[in-house]
Amino acid sequence: MDNILELRDVCKAYPQSDFCLDHVSFALPYGTIMGFVGENGAGKTTTIGCILNTIRKDAGSVMLFGQESKSMEASDSDAAIREDIGVVYDGDNFPGYLNATQLANIMSGLYARWDNALYQDYLKRFALPPAQKIKRYSRGMTMKLAVCAALAHHPKLLILDEATSGLDPVMRDEILDVFLDFVQDEEHAILLSSHITSDLEKVADYITFIHNGSILLTAPKDELIYNYSVLRCTQNQFSAIDKADIITFCKKDFQTDVLVADGKAAARKYRDIVADHVSIDEIMLLLVKGERL
Repeated sequence: MDNILELRDVCKAYPQSDFCLDHVSFALPYGTIMGFVGENGAGKTTTIGCILNTIRKDAGSVMLFGQESKSMEASDSDAAIREDIGVVYDGDNFPGYLNATQLANIMSGLYARWDNALYQDYLKRFALPPAQKIKRYSRGMTMKLAVCAALAHHPKLLILDEATSGLDPVMRDEILDVFLDFVQDEEHAILLSSHITSDLEKVADYITFIHNGSILLTAPKDELIYNYSVLRCTQNQFSAIDKADIITFCKKDFQTDVLVADGKAAARKYRDIVADHVSIDEIMLLLVKGERL
């Protein structure tokens, strides 16, 4: 069993809007972090809802820990799956009138493996006052608390929906270090939804791009950073490029940018065309705004 999470042709339509998840498929291997990237409204949160069964999918399957997840409340096995997943949402994860100690008392009744000593260790690590009301916490503190609670019941899979959004660089770095520590255990993995691509460049092993409910590309991060390139072409040069080499392209006033999967091979093949390294941000922009042949 190589994948801790696998989505196969997951669909979800909303009749009152034009948005739908369109046969979303990707797999998250054990021991890795996958960055789940897309602009606001691309379908990241809806996909996570389908994984967690908080949103009922119309079609397709979700495999968690080697078994299909149908209803998180349907059976003892699905309850066990819930124990193995830690979740952090963007926004308010817990009622503001609680403090961290009261939250622990509630969580210990929900999770059989709740580890209060570990929870207290994380509170100290993140300098979170346990007696202070959550509504008095800053944005960064509330996200740190959510991470503490997600980790304290010893999950195998973390699902994080914009967990570092709105945090300052120091706070983000602290949390990213915790995520890297978590996946040192080869039985663990993280699905990290984020639009902060610098975070993903630091910690992710794989990147999956979603746009308008469809998966545009899934690839190892190092392959994207070190192999993918953008060819800066004139119109005549663009006409000479083999269509099989073009992933997507974007025409500007006097230049056409072409995304290719193997920049070194393209540089050898098209010696008169400039081939530049490309960032995750630029790949996302080209995938979203570019054209395909």
